[in-house]
Amino acid sequence: MPSPDIPDPSPEPVDTPSHSIGLFVRLRGYLLAGILVTAPIGITVYLTWVVIQLIDSVVVQALPEAYNPDHYLPFSLPGLGLISVLGMLILIGFLTTNFLGRLIFRISDYIVHQVPVIRSLYGAIKQIFETVMAAQSQAFRDVVMLEYPRRGVWSIGFVTGKSKGEIQKLTEDETINVFVPTTPNPTSGYLLFVPKNDLVFLDMSV
Repeated sequence: MPSPDIPDPSPEPVDTPSHSIGLFVRLRGYLLAGILVTAPIGITVYLTWVVIQLIDSVVVQALPEAYNPDHYLPFSLPGLGLISVLGMLILIGFLTTNFLGRLIFRISDYIVHQVPVIRSLYGAIKQIFETVMAAQSQAFRDVVMLEYPRRGVWSIGFVTGKSKGEIQKLTEDETINVFVPTTPNPTSGYLLFVPKNDLVFLDMSV
């Protein structure tokens, strides 16, 4: 009686598509991660370089040849126009902080406010810049805890400044503007006007 065939215990290699699919998924994840890391940096560097070149093309051409380093050097200095603009703004800011500078600024401000159309445009632009600069100087400096959305439940918020205008006039205590971000998207949230005594200031950084 013939003996039955005994199968070989060692399995034969089988090409399963799951290995190739898993490798493709990992490679796609690496590619997306690389794009997420390099794209913001690359776009930021590119836009910064474009702005610097634009400022250089305008400012450097306006400089006299005696003060223009490109007239003496065999190559152009990138960022020379930006440095010149920053230096000019610092000089203007320094001059406006003393008595003579403030006097000149008040006279020019008064003259501009006498022009019918220009005064509206100037006033709006000035108010926008003063509001933005004042808000940026105070916003997101401190981290606080507050009982929100109800008593006994605590949330973390960021101080954006002190309440002003009608909001502060209608409240008895000193009120603080607090931004409470949402999860998982922290770019949206709620702006709350909370009494300062109800806030717990934390030592952690924003």
